[in-house]
Amino acid sequence: MRNEAETPTSEPLDRLKTQISRLVVGQTEVIDLLVTGLLAGGHVLLEGPPGVGKTTLAHATARSLGLDFTRIQFTPDLMPADITGLNVYMSSERGFEFHAGPIFTEVLLADEINRAPPKTQAALLESMQERQVSTDGQTHALPVHFTTIATQNPIDSEGVYPLPAAQLDRFLLQIVMEPPDRAAELSL
Repeated sequence: MRNEAETPTSEPLDRLKTQISRLVVGQTEVIDLLVTGLLAGGHVLLEGPPGVGKTTLAHATARSLGLDFTRIQFTPDLMPADITGLNVYMSSERGFEFHAGPIFTEVLLADEINRAPPKTQAALLESMQERQVSTDGQTHALPVHFTTIATQNPIDSEGVYPLPAAQLDRFLLQIVMEPPDRAAELSL
């Protein structure tokens, strides 16, 4: 039988959730699910209409965990190399040098992931599954704690593409964020 001193505590986890909820009001269940997904080592997809706090939630969570954070705004003209990086010829060295893209971070916010064309969305597949990026036959490891938090607008929104099944499969959780209730909205 355990004594009181040996009982595990959820105090650090509760502090984390409280800290996040200071910035994202009225989304307690969403915060619980997001933290659970990240602690399980999975990628998380946040879906909801514009203005419900998806981006704020992702940033607040990364900051509360003390992890490096990079946001990529997905747009129709975003190219795969804009995310992963590319080899650049360095005339002084007479060779190519890899210039890492913004994906080389601990927490990547792929903001409005379904606004980019499928080819660019697919650039994330290897990184999400293998936690690495391959460019011109070279493999580059991502940080140990690499995690993607992606946001997407509902599919009936203008200018969005459906995510391919292979990409949806890379997410541990898909969380739907609804607008806050009236009390939370007044608190905001």
